[in-house]
Amino acid sequence: MKTSQTLGILFWINLSRAKDQKAELYARITVNGKRCNISLKYKVNVNSWDSQKARLKGKGRDAVQTNEYIEVMHNKIFQSYMDLKAKDAIITAQKVKSRFLGEDEKHPTIQELITYHNNKMKYILHKDTMRHYKTSQKYITEYIEKEHGLQDFHLKDLNYSFIIGFEDFLRSYKPKHYQPKIENNTIMKHLQRLRKMVTMAYKNEWIDRDPFIKYKCKVVKKEREFLTQAELDRLEQFSCSVARLNIVRDLFVFSCYTGIAFGDLMLLTEGNIVEGEDGNLWIITSRQKTATQVKIPLLSKALEIIEKHKRTERTLITGTLLPVISNQKINSYLKEVAYLSQIKKHLTFHMARHTFATTVTLTNGVPLETVSKLLGHTKLVTTQIYARVIEKKVSEDMNILRAKMDKRDRSMKT
Repeated sequence: MKTSQTLGILFWINLSRAKDQKAELYARITVNGKRCNISLKYKVNVNSWDSQKARLKGKGRDAVQTNEYIEVMHNKIFQSYMDLKAKDAIITAQKVKSRFLGEDEKHPTIQELITYHNNKMKYILHKDTMRHYKTSQKYITEYIEKEHGLQDFHLKDLNYSFIIGFEDFLRSYKPKHYQPKIENNTIMKHLQRLRKMVTMAYKNEWIDRDPFIKYKCKVVKKEREFLTQAELDRLEQFSCSVARLNIVRDLFVFSCYTGIAFGDLMLLTEGNIVEGEDGNLWIITSRQKTATQVKIPLLSKALEIIEKHKRTERTLITGTLLPVISNQKINSYLKEVAYLSQIKKHLTFHMARHTFATTVTLTNGVPLETVSKLLGHTKLVTTQIYARVIEKKVSEDMNILRAKMDKRDRSMKT
């Protein structure tokens, strides 16, 4: 059987701590004879206070505003009591106070969201993707500390202003160790990762609105750099007395003729080579980034590189198809290879994948859909950027043809 509950709300001022004729206003909540006080962080004039009515005397502006404030606080305390009653909860004065102050409600924070995201995604996202998330999370934490002066930030307070502020923070960020400023597209990547985490919070009903609803990413489209056939030929012909540079050259050229990304290339073993229905050798593997299976017919130049390194001391130790090297070292060594082979472009290992898509396949008439499958893209639109590059090349080739024809026409007229 439920017992009836009585609620009392009284406003009073603390005269014992009055200063300069001002005293702090309190609300006293009483439930079934037990009470607790709430400091309202509001000061009133001692001489104008009517202790009998628990209001200010008179009809001046200060009295009217204070009395309206007291009435609003009274209604909020009463609403807190009714909220608890609607839940059929056992009500105490302390519980009414906690509800009034919002202390009984848990407000998740950005740091809690980061921890939740990382725990949920650590077995779903690739370790390299998780590493990118942790970099973004580091910037988010720095932004909160520097711009808001806080160690953490409530998700309920996230708004459009916070997002724009984070973007501005990244644009003006000064990296250490002489690193370049953060580029626009990298900034957009950080914001996209924040957006994915906030979307997770929204789906979990931790927030009741999406603060990104009006925000648009401003990604700058860039042409993918690749080697032309002449540059690729020059690289294939490159040779020097330094063994590590020859190995790096082989790995790069192998990727140019297979399109396999560096991380996937380092994991290949002889078990990944199978004979296809066409009687030719294929590489069958899965992309670390998306777990998408890819099947790639081996061209003769890729086969030559496999045979060259087959069961050498380095591959026997690692049990891999090709020599293993770190991503940092290979990109460093590629700079030397580019310089020695007189390639003016900023050579990175990922450029080999772009070269496969453009120079090796699309330029030679391989359909876009086939190239997309060979690259392991989950969306055709991802591959279409290479088609735009090919259009540019077609235009350049036509300009060369146009110049030749114009030259011929001029010679015929003379």
